[in-house]
Amino acid sequence: MTLRRPATAVLSAVLLVPLAACGGDGGKEDGAAAGPALTVLAASSLTDVFETAGAAYEKDHPGARITFSFAGSQELAAQVRQGAPADALVTADAKTMDGLRAETGKPTVIAKNRLVIAVAEGNPEKVDELEDLADRKLKVVLAAPEVPVGRYSEQILGRQGIEVRPVSEEPNVRAVLSKVELGEADAGLVYRTDAASAEDKVDAVAIPDARNAVAEYPAATLKTSKRSEAAAAFVTWLSGPEARKILKEAGFQQP
Repeated sequence: MTLRRPATAVLSAVLLVPLAACGGDGGKEDGAAAGPALTVLAASSLTDVFETAGAAYEKDHPGARITFSFAGSQELAAQVRQGAPADALVTADAKTMDGLRAETGKPTVIAKNRLVIAVAEGNPEKVDELEDLADRKLKVVLAAPEVPVGRYSEQILGRQGIEVRPVSEEPNVRAVLSKVELGEADAGLVYRTDAASAEDKVDAVAIPDARNAVAEYPAATLKTSKRSEAAAAFVTWLSGPEARKILKEAGFQQP
């Protein structure tokens, strides 16, 4: 895995290497005193919005540096349990965060999301509703059931009694979206915000709220962080007005 400089998104399943490239507390960069260098593990569906949020935080906190590592929430949980050198965690569901109570501080929900059906631009297969996903002629891709968006998908389809046989089960929501973007699948269930991030490549078929699921994004500090005060400050900022505005503009719902 490669970690990039502050506020740069990376897709990663492993974060078990020293973060020397990011510097440390009290280091120097370009002749100025560098602030805390924080590493934040975040759900894949936050990739784009956290690019913006990280840049805004660094602008408001001179010297602060944020490095994100994005992956499916289940992968992030594994990294935490393996002792990954990180400072904060944001997952796409409360269940994953609740399973890490011994490793985290008290979590705070910073945003919510809903699912849509992602289809190729122009919706050539004429997918109009959830029931259409049961068509065996349709190539449907879903996230694996251990992934939050995969569990939400199972919940939505199960409630309606809709049986879908996916051509693949992906490790995170961005992988599902990519399959549809590349034409390797006709449709897939993704978060509304992910579909919006690729609106020039895919269309989104809305799922009525009564048939949908609400995804929650809890954020928490990690007890192993060596920058606990700075990590707590960032998690608090994520619940503040500026971060909420950024999240809302990206299509996330308020908590």
